[in-house]
Amino acid sequence: MRILSWIFYIALFVLALAFALSNTEPVDVRFFAGQATWRAPLVVVLLSFLAGGVVLGLIACIPTFFRQRREIVLDR
Repeated sequence: MRILSWIFYIALFVLALAFALSNTEPVDVRFFAGQATWRAPLVVVLLSFLAGGVVLGLIACIPTFFRQRREIVLDR
């Protein structure tokens, strides 16, 4: 089972690497109705927005985490 999971992870990494290598053309990202522009390779833009989404998702989970932690302490 462990070997199958490693094969899956390696295949996923190879697919992500192939995606990154095939999307190196620069793109323009316009913020605030075209007043601010960021020019970067497509893969950098996608990965930075993915990382930003992960960070925002984790920040959104913080209040729930502390509420559940407080409930666990009060139940003891």
